Amino acid sequence: MPTPELRVEATRGTLVESLHRVAAAVVDAEGGLIASSGDPDLVTWWRSAAKPFQALPVVQDGAADRFQMTDAELALACASHSSEPRHLDIVSGFMSRAGISDQDLACGPHTPLSPAVAALAARGSVNLTPRWSNCSGKHAAMIALARHHGWPSPGYQAAGHPVQERILSEVVRWTGVAPEHIAQAPDGCTAVCFGLPLRAMALSYARLASSREPAARRIVSAMTSEPFLVAGTGRLCTDLMTAWNRKLVAKIGAEGIYSAALVERGIGIALKVEDGDMRASGVALLEVLVQVLQRLGATEDLTRPAGEGLRRHARPPIQNSRGTVTGELRPAGALRFSDDEGGEPVPARTARG
Repeated sequence: MPTPELRVEATRGTLVESLHRVAAAVVDAEGGLIASSGDPDLVTWWRSAAKPFQALPVVQDGAADRFQMTDAELALACASHSSEPRHLDIVSGFMSRAGISDQDLACGPHTPLSPAVAALAARGSVNLTPRWSNCSGKHAAMIALARHHGWPSPGYQAAGHPVQERILSEVVRWTGVAPEHIAQAPDGCTAVCFGLPLRAMALSYARLASSREPAARRIVSAMTSEPFLVAGTGRLCTDLMTAWNRKLVAKIGAEGIYSAALVERGIGIALKVEDGDMRASGVALLEVLVQVLQRLGATEDLTRPAGEGLRRHARPPIQNSRGTVTGELRPAGALRFSDDEGGEPVPARTARG
């Protein structure tokens, strides 16, 4: 029997034009593997889905209190924001209060993730600076952490700097992966990103969602109470957390990465669209949620991911240059559940490096 595998199909007319395979891990807070697709121990880059854990030391070490960070500012520290006016207002307010300038931010400007703001930038209607980066909240928080400890601000984004060493210690603590087994390389925003197994990413989100530690609870509360700031208009992180009303936390990463947690159930999810297709990652996440919740018998919750408000994320249409719908992205295949009768048991363990 072939191993069950989730995939996302891109159709054109009646044919499947391309196929995006999905590796995924769904775990509980003890590290037990609930479900998987492909290789749940696939080692890949966590990218921006690591941001809640990059923000944790800011809260734990007292920098958030020292600089009087609001929930909105903490949400933005965990965000890949769309550079919309409220995002810029929030990051600008925090930067001003903490004495941080655009020149201090190591992240460079890039095309805004909001199509509307990107169109303004293309027309030259706005002057893009580093604070327009979708990672500007994270970078401002990292600088605040450095200043709180009296560490030098220059180079805060680079491997070996005390800020990055402090963040690495949290990634180790929450994922259960030893530091020598965590790959490090510059992310698109210049800060360190981490390479580790999907199972470890999922475990960290399960632990975060179920943790009673004040810093963890504060990060989850900030993200779920300010979902617009985590992403933006029309984006899945925002729409999903809004629809689930503090019961789910979700964070996208580049190159087909998604991490999420069911807060009340303490279940973590991590997935990678193996070819890096960003269009497919949201479709895959929603399908994982549907299949997991169905297995858990969550009849009320089951309607939410595929409900009207999120339908365009679950099966987004594909259009041509004239706006005519030519196909769609759609989920296919199935997760492998560890308790399937007759199936080989999947070891419940903390993820390996």
